[in-house]
Amino acid sequence: MANTGLQILGFALASLGWIGFIVCTAIPQWKMSSFAGDAIITAQATYEGLWMSCVMQSTGQMQCKTFDSLLKLDTTMQATRALMICGILAGFFAICIGAVGMKCLTCMQDDEVKKAKVGIVGGILFIIAGLCVLIATSWYGNKIARDFYNAFTPSNSKYEFGPALFIGWAGAAMAILGGAMLCCSCPRNETSYPPPRSYNKNAPSTGKDYV
Repeated sequence: MANTGLQILGFALASLGWIGFIVCTAIPQWKMSSFAGDAIITAQATYEGLWMSCVMQSTGQMQCKTFDSLLKLDTTMQATRALMICGILAGFFAICIGAVGMKCLTCMQDDEVKKAKVGIVGGILFIIAGLCVLIATSWYGNKIARDFYNAFTPSNSKYEFGPALFIGWAGAAMAILGGAMLCCSCPRNETSYPPPRSYNKNAPSTGKDYV
């Protein structure tokens, strides 16, 4: 029962992390304009994501523009896009496979060993998905930090970490932790012992009968 509860908890955590992957990829707040310089302009804030850049006015109105050309994007942006899409796809297959290996479902109930192995495959896919997203967000965040501390970057062109990066880091941690919990459902190798010898109680006695 405890192992089943651990499996359910791991699947729930990993699934929530996968939802975080989708939210992280969709929203444009991967990096936002920094106001750390001396000449602070608070009339508008600039956000940039994987698919579009947005400008928010002080009135709360936001205008977004998608990137026109894929080839004009830098290598970091293209690699981040690819890793995030791979993470989402791997998480989708992990959910489908991991659900089959759940002990609380009746799928493959006739073979517990194969069912546990299917659950472990789902857990491994969750870990791979989490690593893809973790690498993508860390790579993108490292570029933001390098540009921020670069002395040749103008003050009005510096960016800071956006909410999407923190959502991606949290989702990656949940997916990796949940996948590890699913992998803990590996069946234990039970030592096989020879069957006990049975004795026939109705066997005739070897002793002599006395009258």
